[in-house]
Amino acid sequence: MSKVYPDAKAALAGLLRDGMMIHSGGFGLCGIPALLIEAIRDAGVKDLTIVSNNAGIDDAGLGLLLKTRQVKRMVSSYVGENKTFAEQFLAGELEIEFNPQGTLAERIRAGGAGIPAFYTKTGVGTAVAEGKPTAVFDGETYVQERGIVADLAIVHAWKADTEGNLVYRKTARNFNPIMATAAKVTVAQVEHLVQPGEIDPDHIITPGIFVKRMIVCPPGYEKRIEQRTIRQRAPAAAGAD
Repeated sequence: MSKVYPDAKAALAGLLRDGMMIHSGGFGLCGIPALLIEAIRDAGVKDLTIVSNNAGIDDAGLGLLLKTRQVKRMVSSYVGENKTFAEQFLAGELEIEFNPQGTLAERIRAGGAGIPAFYTKTGVGTAVAEGKPTAVFDGETYVQERGIVADLAIVHAWKADTEGNLVYRKTARNFNPIMATAAKVTVAQVEHLVQPGEIDPDHIITPGIFVKRMIVCPPGYEKRIEQRTIRQRAPAAAGAD
C-alpha cells in the first residue's frame, strides 16, 4: 500500500479524534508541519493535548489550533511568542505543562526508545519537580521524568522516498526525528519526494519503518520566517579585487 496521500485531509483520515495527544514537530515556525496542522484545524477535533517545543505564533502553525480553541493542554518548553496562548492560559482556559527544553526532548526520545521513565538533575528543587518521584544517586538528588508516546506525530521533512525514509534540512531537523519515533502513527509532509534508492542510506535520519503516511508539499509552499534578521553588508575595501 502506498504511503503517499494526495493531501493532508486524506493523510489524516481515520486518525483524528477528540481528546488525543499529538506530537507536532518544529521549533517556532522552523520545520513545522503547517499543512497537517491546517488539516487538523479543518477537521474540528477538540480537547487536544499538543506536545511541541512551543506554540508558534498567533496566525501560523499551532497558533491556528489555539485560535479555534481546539487545544486543551500544551506540553511545551517555550511559548513566549503567542499572545493567544498567554490569554487563554491566564484565563484558565488552557492547561500547560512546562518542561525544560532538554528534558522535553529526552522525554520524547525515551518514549520512542521504549523507556518509560528516567532521572535527571534538571528541575530539582523547582516547580518543575513538584509531585514527581525523586531518587538519590551518588549523593545527588534526581527527579523522575516520564517518557511520552503520542497517539499521532506530525512532522516536516525536506526529502523523502516513497518508502517513507526521511531527510531533514539543517535546523528544520529540530524535534522532528525524535517525534517521528514516539507515536502510534506518524504522518509526514515532505518538500521533495524521490524513488527508493535515490537517497544515500547514510543520509537517512528517520527510517521509513516509523512513517505510515506522507504528503508532498505543493509547488510554491511557503515556509514562514518567524523573525527575519538582516544586517548591512560592509563595503569592499578600496582597491580590493
